[in-house]
Amino acid sequence: MSMEIINGGVTAPKGFEAAGIAAAIKYENRKDMAMICSTVPAVVAGSFTTNVVKAAPVLWDMDIVKNNETARCVVVNSGIANACTGQQGMEFCRKTAEKAATLLGIKEKEVLIGSTGVIGMQLPLERIEAGINLLVKEKNSSLIAGTNAAEAIMTTDTKMKQAAVTVTVGGKTVTIGGISKGSGMIHPNMCTMLAYVTTDVLITKELLTEAVNEIVADTYNMISVDGDTSTNDTLLVFANGQAGNPLISKKNEDYQMFKDALYYINEYLAKMMAKDGEGATTLIEMQVIGATTKEEARLLAKSVVGSSLVKAAVYGRDANWGRIICALGYSGADFDPDKLKLCFESAAGNIMIYEDGCGLDFDETKASKILSSDEVVIKVDMKMGDAAATAWGCDLTEDYVKINADYRS
Repeated sequence: MSMEIINGGVTAPKGFEAAGIAAAIKYENRKDMAMICSTVPAVVAGSFTTNVVKAAPVLWDMDIVKNNETARCVVVNSGIANACTGQQGMEFCRKTAEKAATLLGIKEKEVLIGSTGVIGMQLPLERIEAGINLLVKEKNSSLIAGTNAAEAIMTTDTKMKQAAVTVTVGGKTVTIGGISKGSGMIHPNMCTMLAYVTTDVLITKELLTEAVNEIVADTYNMISVDGDTSTNDTLLVFANGQAGNPLISKKNEDYQMFKDALYYINEYLAKMMAKDGEGATTLIEMQVIGATTKEEARLLAKSVVGSSLVKAAVYGRDANWGRIICALGYSGADFDPDKLKLCFESAAGNIMIYEDGCGLDFDETKASKILSSDEVVIKVDMKMGDAAATAWGCDLTEDYVKINADYRS
């Protein structure tokens, strides 16, 4: 695939502008509002939390994505989630969209909304509206503008998350850029995760939606920090057609080239969220091969990265393989434990731990060194079939408890 990784985020594709500013939504002296806009109508696709309790912005966006072909803008705040806020919360979404639409000269239903932060608090509408005034004045297509937007959607994140690539589609250079936030309450069934992706590709809404839904299953839905699925999980993908490629309306080579690049962006953003889990020191990559079906491979991989005992063992650099076997066993997948093979890998080397129903005699010191890397791979061969899946998580540390013990304050 002729894909090239480039600097940037949501402003990298043609026809997109962004801004990130400090609006004092909950905290002083930090960026906490972002805006991403397309200069022309963009087809939009999305994926949202499956939590029965859905935040007001999620309900607002779900309606627009389902019932409108295109959108022009998304306004996002951090600090307050606008979840469990009743009719007032929905009214705040409408007023936010109305304010942005008036200033931008677009329709109210072309404005999507995102919020992340504390559940149950009402938004300070006057500050939101003042923030929109400033965002509209400051938005532009520069790299720094996209970076400011990425920083403004952070809550307990310690690292800003953005990525961009180019790919040749139909003889034209297509660019895809994205930003995301997520550090805690991450266990997506689409995490508190938000992700916004922009692209200048010309594609039908139907195929963009299909690509997004397939990609989510193997990216955001395969990460876990703490087992909690947020009320606010949102992924929005905007495609404004400014690259000038032939319209992608069939699943041809152009579609596959674009989809592969879109997958890369979303996998990268998902892995960054897992690595930046609250208090985390190590990214855990769980690779399952040899499963009977793709779905069973996903179940097995996600069960391990979601295990608090496995996460704690990695933090302690303890090759306690019994916890991994146990997590595989309660995943819901059917397999023969006397067949599987388990090993650890990292930049420090690799080591076989378990095979054919028994633990092996291995060097504990070497295993501990392997687990001490900032990225660790746990690889399991189920020896049942040819299906595979990968999930990502992080270790569980004392700092996770400290961060969440006083999150509201």
